[in-house]
Amino acid sequence: MIRVENLHKGFGGTEILKGISTTFEKGKTNLIIGTSGSGKTVFLKCLLGLFSPEEGEIIYGDTDYDDLDESEKRDLKEQMGMVFQGSALFDSMTVAENVRFPLEMFTKKSKKEMNLRVSEVLERVNLENADGKLPSEISGGMQKRVAIARAIVTNPKYLFCDEPNSGLDPKTSIVIDNLIKEITEEFNMTTIINTHDMNSVMEIGEKIVFLKQGYLEWEGDKTQIFKTENKAVTDFVYSSNLFKKVREAQLKGL
Repeated sequence: MIRVENLHKGFGGTEILKGISTTFEKGKTNLIIGTSGSGKTVFLKCLLGLFSPEEGEIIYGDTDYDDLDESEKRDLKEQMGMVFQGSALFDSMTVAENVRFPLEMFTKKSKKEMNLRVSEVLERVNLENADGKLPSEISGGMQKRVAIARAIVTNPKYLFCDEPNSGLDPKTSIVIDNLIKEITEEFNMTTIINTHDMNSVMEIGEKIVFLKQGYLEWEGDKTQIFKTENKAVTDFVYSSNLFKKVREAQLKGL
């Protein structure tokens, strides 16, 4: 679990995050949504420890980040896995080498232990036969699965995903959403996903935080979001005819 209390962050005298308080639950897929400029990316980077807030607390489990020394902060960051928007795979490394990289950086496992762990996570994401391929030799959806395998190879407590469906077709996006949800439950991680994809909201939005101009405008789950009367949320959600039809069906109880 990650608990956020009264978080403020700004740059150059402009406040970006304006007193956000919320809780991200363990074993669930927690989504951060909002329009461009709402503060989603800054919020995610604060949670990752990449930005330091001017005010407020971020508590991981029972640990307040501000109470940690630099060594303890590094230890905490090693418990975080990250899936980047563009997958961020190393082009010159094979799939297996990409996945093994965090083990080489952050653990003292033997080569045999590392290779065994790499095989385990590649099998988990259904890529056991792609270990010797380069990123350029596999599809965009497979690259995302490699990125997920790399993010979980160190058994993190916290998994962060930045627009994991970016560049993917709707069918592949659903596959990636379901995979993230499955491994979140399987490994009982606290998973936080920064997304603009309303399909993800419908598929895996167990906890949804909606930001507007740096404020926490609304929070709930994938069922509640279709029933809310909050205008900022409804304008965001029902900006397409598809979701307008979904809302009409929800309200009619169909």
